[in-house]
Amino acid sequence: MISLGIIGAGRIGKVHAQSIMNHITSARLKTIADPFMNEETEASLHALGVSDCTKDYKKILNDPEIDAVLICSSTNTHADISLEAIAAGKHVFCEKPVSQDIAKIREVMEKLKGTKLKYQVGFNRRFDHNFEAVRAAVANGDVGDVHIVRITSRDPAPPPPEYAAVSGGMFLDMTIHDFDMVRYLTASDVVEVFANGAVLVDPLIGKAGDIDTAIISLKMANGALAVIDNSRKAAYGYDQRAEVFGSKGQASVSNDTNSSLILSSETGIHAEKPLYFFLERYMASFTKEVRMFVQAIEQDCPVPVDINDGLQPVLIAAAALRSLKEHRPVLLSEIK
Repeated sequence: MISLGIIGAGRIGKVHAQSIMNHITSARLKTIADPFMNEETEASLHALGVSDCTKDYKKILNDPEIDAVLICSSTNTHADISLEAIAAGKHVFCEKPVSQDIAKIREVMEKLKGTKLKYQVGFNRRFDHNFEAVRAAVANGDVGDVHIVRITSRDPAPPPPEYAAVSGGMFLDMTIHDFDMVRYLTASDVVEVFANGAVLVDPLIGKAGDIDTAIISLKMANGALAVIDNSRKAAYGYDQRAEVFGSKGQASVSNDTNSSLILSSETGIHAEKPLYFFLERYMASFTKEVRMFVQAIEQDCPVPVDINDGLQPVLIAAAALRSLKEHRPVLLSEIK
């Protein structure tokens, strides 16, 4: 039985706590830490069955009974807590991004060298049943040589401008999932990025120094071309689609809906809107990624999303931001 601790009791920390307590039988959640732990949060965690709640995350790192930690705290703490956890001999599951600072991610990579510790990054969309099916079709050779990848990712509503001012920008807090997905679906690295962006949803996001709409073109090391389109607001719900086109055909997936009902009548043809929120769409994937992390510890096998997989999307995001600012294609080799 693998013993786990969670650092950070916000939304994603609670999601992982729920998954572990209700769906992962080979692990137990011993402690959750959050510096802002209050009576309401503690009561909600107790209701899940978590008995040990604390404000001091070092209690988790210093607990010899805890094998691994899930870092679900604010992004600016991910890398430093990762380094502390590695020094304490704990396996680590870290939410994305490991850091907005490329040098800090490389520092974590260096600290992992020579250890037998597992370090997994939380790109949960790799574990979504839709995207897994596309990846399988590509891996099985069903689409042949990959020529074009198209990814659509649009949120149902924009974040508050205050969030945009501190998130690192849309490329780092939103498109980072799509940068990872391009690598996952093609099994290839990005070599060049060209980004166009605009403020078409909320002028206050622009005043905060960010964009809310983007189209990014990418060249892959295997020769494939990829296009990502993003928007902070899709009036009809959470829009998450992907297509891989190749020499033998194509594989594509559409949005999940509450049902597959299509109603045809004299007034038209009507179908369900996509699920509205990311937790509705991806809850099962959050459970599966933690299950795979626990399995990697149990079986001493590689994690499915390693520290390099955590680094590459941040490099791509940096290249995209430079491309947006300089109005030119940017090679990933330019990002140091």
